[in-house]
Amino acid sequence: MSESTNFIVTIERAAEILRQGGLVALPTETVYGLGANALDPIAVARIFAAKERPFFDPLIVHVPDIDWMPRIVSEFPPVAVQLAERFWPGPLTLVLPKVTAIPDLVTSGLPNVGVRIPDHDLTRQVLRLANVPVAAPSANPFGRLSPTTAEHVHRQLGHRVDAILDGGPCRVGIESTILQINEDGVTLLRPGGIALEEIEALIGNVNHPVSTVSESPIAPGMLASHYAPRTPLTIVNEIPSTVDSTRLGLLALCHVGLSHQFAQVEVLSPTGDLVTAAANFFQALHRLDAAGLDEIIAVRFPETGLGKALNDRLQRAEHRGVHRHS
Repeated sequence: MSESTNFIVTIERAAEILRQGGLVALPTETVYGLGANALDPIAVARIFAAKERPFFDPLIVHVPDIDWMPRIVSEFPPVAVQLAERFWPGPLTLVLPKVTAIPDLVTSGLPNVGVRIPDHDLTRQVLRLANVPVAAPSANPFGRLSPTTAEHVHRQLGHRVDAILDGGPCRVGIESTILQINEDGVTLLRPGGIALEEIEALIGNVNHPVSTVSESPIAPGMLASHYAPRTPLTIVNEIPSTVDSTRLGLLALCHVGLSHQFAQVEVLSPTGDLVTAAANFFQALHRLDAAGLDEIIAVRFPETGLGKALNDRLQRAEHRGVHRHS
């Protein structure tokens, strides 16, 4: 990262910048987040400006420990406690009624706020030193591929960020699972780094909306077009036997028959392990997007475990394109 060396800062400096109203790209176990003091509306507005993110798309607030909850949410019901004790720190966001101290800009005017404790020691140290809750969507231009390394952040945002805390590659590699908790029970708003099966094994049935696509989202990552590379992407159920271009890329879980037809191939897990695939997912898409291809062909994942979250990301990445292969 020779070009961005000046942006790489210590934990202490990152905390200071956050306290001063600046923007810091922070590593988490999911993806890198573009962090700002969640209690400072001007700092939060800088997030939207840097990402060119629409103001109707709410942000997730990150805190270091569960004892911060009264500073963020007005209610923390027993099922939230149960989920937090099992999955925090970790890739789970809970949407709950917010306290008045959380600016409406963070929640896009909604009465609820998404909150989580990231499972990354460096970032939790920064949060404790800064002593402020941090709003942090993914550290990339709005709708583009999520960053899983500090280099991805620098390449996509450059000088729009005041500093980068380099914590190495993200371990989980896809965004958090988002659950809304209210009087109607627990509702899945976005599949993510914790499989729904694990959640339901703990708390029982989780409500599934008919669609998690919305033009007025109540949680991040619900827009139809999101997580998109600049290169057109098409989802297929199996690798096509013939292709009509020599500049195609292939994204596959493990099976790479007919891969000789493609200019570049990214295999996410030779053994078909979905956890490994999730960790490698965005890095592989970044490489394919930088390869000068005409199109990326992505093979659909199994609809189990983290495969559901990966398919969700593929569908949003494809949204602006057109199916051209069966």
